[in-house]
Amino acid sequence: MRRPPSENKSLAWIWDRETWLEEIKSHYLRFNVSIKLLAGEPQQPKKYLTVGLASVKRQKGSYLQRTLKSIFTQSSEEELAEMVVVVLLADFDINWVQQTVQTITEEFSQHLSKGQLLVIHAHQGNYPPLTGLKSNFNDAPKRVTFRSKQNVDYSFLLHFSSNLSQYYIMLEDDVICSRNFLSSIREHVSSLDASKWATLEFSKLGYIGKLYKSRDLPTLARFLYNFYQEMPCDFLLTHFRTLLMQDKVIRFRPSLFQHIGMYSSFQGTLNRLKDEDFIDELADNPPADINTNIPAFTTYMPDQAYNQDSSYFWGKSPIGPESFFLVAFHKPALVSRVRIQTGLDGKDSLASAVVEIGRTLVKTESKMECSGLETLGSLQQGQFDKSDIEKLVNTNTSCVQIRVTAEQSDWVVINYFQIWTVKAYREHRNINV
Repeated sequence: MRRPPSENKSLAWIWDRETWLEEIKSHYLRFNVSIKLLAGEPQQPKKYLTVGLASVKRQKGSYLQRTLKSIFTQSSEEELAEMVVVVLLADFDINWVQQTVQTITEEFSQHLSKGQLLVIHAHQGNYPPLTGLKSNFNDAPKRVTFRSKQNVDYSFLLHFSSNLSQYYIMLEDDVICSRNFLSSIREHVSSLDASKWATLEFSKLGYIGKLYKSRDLPTLARFLYNFYQEMPCDFLLTHFRTLLMQDKVIRFRPSLFQHIGMYSSFQGTLNRLKDEDFIDELADNPPADINTNIPAFTTYMPDQAYNQDSSYFWGKSPIGPESFFLVAFHKPALVSRVRIQTGLDGKDSLASAVVEIGRTLVKTESKMECSGLETLGSLQQGQFDKSDIEKLVNTNTSCVQIRVTAEQSDWVVINYFQIWTVKAYREHRNINV
């Protein structure tokens, strides 16, 4: 039997916004944003990293200049050549915008002329409605307006930044940076399969230090814009990550960025948030063998305390005066600083221990021993941080160790064991701007 002609034809659905019902039209957000470049000179080719931040007028002081200064002074000339910083001045007070541009131009003229810093602004008319919005979390109307506008701010910032570099990292306007953070980011990115992640985190706070592939920025920009009134930005960013099939957070330690603002940009409320995993300078941690007689719990092995990532060593009791944790260098080094952190969430710290540095390393088939020891000091509340060690021990040394001095019933977590050497320390300083 022959089918009717209609059964032999396919139907084409034409999606035309103009034919939508009026109710649907009223909820459609047009993403026609005009962004004005206020200062700086965009350059080609693409950079490795865009650092993006939005800034608004604060009731109690400003941290923007200190943030920019930290970004630039904590980076080498080579790193700055692969970086562009984009600042969105996101306040509707035009006088404040003009004054801020003038201040930035006066203090950072060199970076503006080299295309390392761009300052942008989006007119208020580009924004969707910011009042009469949903209150999904029982927030006060002013709070809803603030966080909804913030989502749009970041949407515009991402939209502008989408074609400037290979990667993009989100900051706030009240942070400081770890030294050579770009090199640290590059090292972590290169260690991962690019197809396995959508977001990498280099801080534990909010949306500070969130890294994205620039190819995802247009989608993320539209995502924040479409759902701007639904929830705060950090919630939306989490949803975005899971939509791109990354279920688990991938966060690196130590953190590369630290929050310094004492007062929030929302109504000047007190905000003492700090990232305890932040350090201002990553350690050198020269190649070394790690040895301990403290038994490890499952997969929390000793070398994880020395790796400078998010892993750590977790040792089981018994722990007492015979217990040690040894870092034995492959090549002798002149040590300038040692920093150790033990404990996790207020538990499992080393209650009583000293840190020693040794001039020679004695190896046998059964053990490894550090000799010619000099005591650097003792752990205080499970922590140790000593600089200028080369003034105390001014020759190359072969090992650094923790020696426990009293019994404890608790297990022990060694979060990180960090060592800086004099040669690397000087190189860090010499390449800075």
